[in-house]
Order: sequence, then structure tokens, then C-alpha cells
Amino acid sequence: MKLVNVVIDNSSDSTDSLYTYRTEIDEIRIGDRVRVPFGLGNRTKDAYVISFSDPDSNKPSVLKDILAVDASVSLDESSVALSVWMKERYFCRYIDAIKCFTPAGTLSKRGLLRNPNREADQEGLAAAPALTFEQKQAVDLILPCMKEKKHGVVLVHGVTSSGKTEVYMRVIAAALDMGRTAIMLVPEISLTRQTIDRFIGRFGAGKIAVLHSGLSTGERYDEWIRAKQGGARIVIGARSAVFAPLQDIGAIIVDEEHETTYKSDMTPKYDAIEIAIKRAQMENAVVLLGSATPSIASFYRSRTGEFLKVALNERYNKTPLPAVEIVDMRNELTNGNKSIFSVALYNEINRCLDTGKQVILFLNRRGYSTFVSCRSCGYVMKCGNCGVSLTYHKDIGKAVCHYCGASEAVPDSCPACDGKYIRYFGAGTEKVEEIAKMIFSGAVVERLDLDTSRKKGSIEKILSDFRRKKTDILIGTQIIAKGLDFDNVGLVGIVSADISLNIPDYRSAERTFQLITQASGRAGRGEALGKVIIQSYTPGHYAVEAASRNDYEGFYENEILLRRQLEYPPFAQLLQILIQGDDEKQSEKIAMDVAAALRKKAGPAESRKILGPQPALIGRPKGKYRHQILIKADSSHIAMYEEYIRRLRNRIRERKKSDLLILADRNPYSLI
Repeated sequence: MKLVNVVIDNSSDSTDSLYTYRTEIDEIRIGDRVRVPFGLGNRTKDAYVISFSDPDSNKPSVLKDILAVDASVSLDESSVALSVWMKERYFCRYIDAIKCFTPAGTLSKRGLLRNPNREADQEGLAAAPALTFEQKQAVDLILPCMKEKKHGVVLVHGVTSSGKTEVYMRVIAAALDMGRTAIMLVPEISLTRQTIDRFIGRFGAGKIAVLHSGLSTGERYDEWIRAKQGGARIVIGARSAVFAPLQDIGAIIVDEEHETTYKSDMTPKYDAIEIAIKRAQMENAVVLLGSATPSIASFYRSRTGEFLKVALNERYNKTPLPAVEIVDMRNELTNGNKSIFSVALYNEINRCLDTGKQVILFLNRRGYSTFVSCRSCGYVMKCGNCGVSLTYHKDIGKAVCHYCGASEAVPDSCPACDGKYIRYFGAGTEKVEEIAKMIFSGAVVERLDLDTSRKKGSIEKILSDFRRKKTDILIGTQIIAKGLDFDNVGLVGIVSADISLNIPDYRSAERTFQLITQASGRAGRGEALGKVIIQSYTPGHYAVEAASRNDYEGFYENEILLRRQLEYPPFAQLLQILIQGDDEKQSEKIAMDVAAALRKKAGPAESRKILGPQPALIGRPKGKYRHQILIKADSSHIAMYEEYIRRLRNRIRERKKSDLLILADRNPYSLI
């Protein structure tokens, strides 16, 4: 007889513990999914084996027996260990972490294989092209770690179109030659199709599985099984693909490693890069972090020697980086131009259209108008749930909350003063699209943002039409700034470089530099020199200036000084604590008590790094009141703060009828 400790598949804080069962099943293993009787009514529940206990003569008689082992799904021991680590790291339940490693969906009732790549051409695999000198240097640095099965993290810092993907494919090919497997992560679902096509052309569809939320649950289940059973040896996908059930991983590649989409904004709030590094440590694998604009934290770690670094400073086809022009939009206003388009951008769009070149216009704000306001009294339409400004969407005729999705009609008169001067302010991609279609009436204009990409297959169609030159002007948000490779783009216009600068976040300058540089990199990837026009009301900001010169090092030196002075990452770790409840005064009081207790624990020197509490910027999601505490924690205090948060959450959990929630996030990507 064995005593088995399991986690019950039940999404409740009250059952977030290990439960011990008896079993006579000799072949049971850590990671197995089992069926157990649970609770007073002995309802049959799924559970996952976490560990074994030594037999205790006083226990077995009162323990229940495991009913069966579910052979269809099981995890390996390293995945279970990583789940336990995630529970502590990301303040989540056991089952929330375990579910990251398990497949969605079930077996097909008809026994059909649901393969998203079933139409791929499996014949005539492309030969690997010759490497440039810089690419060869990069590969030669990485491969010895793999051959010796040594864990290492390598930052691949390469300008846009420098051939980073070819370096990734050479490393993956080496892993396959060694009998190992590989994971390739991309930051957006929109990029998976392009990456999959390139990898299928090199390795064949049979070796590749795809895992991302854009697939049906049936497709994801079958792809998970193919990877689990060894049918696929390369997994490609967005952040959740880091949990792919591969064995003996040789390499994990994180493309565009700077992107915020690698951090989950839902429970568990994991960082896919942290998971990749932790998993690679367990597997003695290498991690490649690739970007033209690395995160400040990653570049700092390469400077300190924690990460290795390789540089690709030249474009693969030797084409120069695009010419960049900054337009001061203040001068446009002075000269009487109130249009979204500066004179320079208007003229350059016309030139490209006349010469058969395509245009990308980037604006990282969707919708038609960014807010609706009364010009008489200043009233602004806000979401009743979240308290944030609503964005007007002309195509549906409503103002929409971009956080909770609530929408409402725009009133004819002001609810505050009954005035008739309700007006629309600011511009989003929908408005840019309307104006572009009106001004450039002979051009085919398409828009790619969250609103136009909801339908399955819509992203692929929009990008396919642009690739096949059916579209002349593509307007989009950050989706179009990430890794897309089109050889006929003559111009990239950054419609407003200032939007991300005005976000209340310590990463705003970093995000602005990255978005401008990445969007600019979509131009001139073919034989002809490209052009970039950056429109800005703050053209002298160091992030805008450095991006216009493609000067990452110059930007880094400015930014790292500020981070050091203000004690932000990488010089500290951030812990965000949110106290959420139905009663505003109670939530505020608990938040103040928590902050006071934390300051007392930290002592006088460290207490100044505990900021708040204050109302969260999005203060009322789903009608809840939230107050935020932000801690800048150094390595000697982080464990103390985390332990306090866990104990506090346990105390709240024991008050079963309490509406209070204590939410915690380590190194959040947004403080909104």
C-alpha cells in the first residue's frame, strides 16, 4: 500500500491543500491524474499526484482510496516540481499552476486527428542558407553549451532583419540532431503563422506541434498529445507553449523577448521567460532571448555576466536601416495643419502609392476617439465598473471600456450639466482608417487591431492580403510592430509616438523606444531603402531621439541611470498588492493596516520603499473597490514580504464569508 498526496481539481481557495489517499496501484507515479472520492458526499473528482508519504500506522484506516488512474493525461516529475515552484512564486493555487501543464479539450469522439497544419506541404524541405559572419559567431557560441548539456541563457541582440530566426533554427536543428527537443515562443498569435510556415519549410510539418489559444480546444488537445508522445519534437506557440509536454528539451527560444505579452495578466500571473529559464535549468538546456530592443532587465543581466550576449549588428541582406525623419507636430499646428497626418507623412504616403510600395501606419490605440467629453463642463464618459475613460467606437456607435468590455450609447446631452456640447476627442486606429480611406481614395486600406482580429482566421487573412500586395496601406496597433516580415514596405508612419510615453508606468520610456524601433523595422526589408516618419509632440525626449537613430545603447545608458536612482528593476523587484472588496471604506482600512504592518516589519530604512496604499488606477473592476500597495524589494527582504502576503491571504481565506481578496503580483508589467 502507498500513501499518495494529491491536489484536487477544484478552483477554490478552501481546497488549496494537499490531500492524502491510500492506493494499492503499484504503477502510480508523481504527475498522474487520478480519480478520488472527495468531501462529505464522496463526489468523484480528478486529482493530480504531487508526492508520496511514508506509511503511518495511525493514518491509513481513516484515509480514502484512490479509485483509478486516468492514463490519458499525466505529467512528468519536473512539471510537477515546476508547478509547486509556481504556486509560491506567483501566489496562486496548486491547481492553477498544474492546469498550465495540462491540455484543454478531450480525445476526438470520431478518432480524427485535429491538426492545424494538416494542409502544409511536407515535400521539398528548404536547405539552410549560408550564415553571415555574425550569425556563425552566434551559433558557435551557443552550440558548445548544448553539446555539453550545460544550462545557459543567451541574449541574441540583433537589429531588425538581421537574421535572428536563422540562428534559432540552427540551434533547434542541433538539438534535434542530439535527439533532444525544442520550444519556440513568439509574443503574439498573429506571428505564429509566419513562424510556423518558415519552420515547416525547414523541418517538415510532422516534427512541429502548435500550441496557442487561437486553436480550437480539440486542436490544442491533439497537438499536446503529439508532443507528449514524441510525435512532434518542436513546439511553436505563444507564452503558454512554454508548458509544452516535451521530454529532454535542448533549447527554449523566446523571440521578441522584450514583449509584455510574455507576462500573463490572469491567474496564475506567470512570466513565461522566468518559466523558460527555470525549466531549462531542470533540463540542462539553453535559453535564447532574442530582440532588436531587449528589455532593460535582460540587457543589464548580460552586462553583469549573468547572461551571455551575442550581437547581430547588420541586416541579413545588407540593406541599410531605413531613413528616419522626426516631425514636430507642434509646428504642424502652428502652420495650421490640424490633421492626423503631417505634411511630410502625407507626401511620403503618396510617393509610396505612386511607386507601388506599401505603407504601414502604426498607432497603439484602437477605437475611433479616445474619450468622449462635454466641452461645457468637462464631464468625461467613464466605465461604471472600472472608472476609466470609455473609448468611442464608431463602427458600433458606442463608447466601450477596453478593460471590462462594457459599452453604452453616447448621450445627446451631458449627464452632468445637460449641455449639448458632447464631443469626441483623440484618435484611434478606426479614425485613422476612416481618414486614410477618404484622403487616399484610390488605395486599398485595411486595419489590424483587437477589434478586427476577433474572428478566427481574420489575422491570417489580413496579413496574407498585405503580403500578396492586395492591400496598399495597413493600419494597426502593436500587433503590426512585432516581427512581421514584408519585403515591399516602403514607409512606416508612427502616427503618434507620444501615446505610450504618457502611460503612468516606470517602463513608459522603454516601451516607447521599443514600439518605435520595432515598428520602424518593418520598413525597407527588401532590396530598396525604406523610410520612417515619426510624428511627435515631444520630439526631444531621449526615447524618441534614440529610437530615430536606432541607438539602443544610448537609450539604455539614459534609462539605466533613472532606474538606479529611482530603485526600479533591475535594481529591485516589485511586489504589487491589491486589496479588493465590495465596501470601499473597509478595503481602504485593510489596505492601510497591511501597509502599516509591512512598514513595521521592514524597519525605518526599508519602509520608504513601501508605496501607498492608494486607489488603484482601475479602481472598480466588476464593481469591486481596489487599493494598491507597491513594494520595491531588494533580495534580502523579498522573502519576508512574500511570506507575509501568504499568511495574510490564508487568514482572509479562513474568513469564509468575507468578500475581501488579497491579490499579489511579482514584477507586474503594468501598474494600472
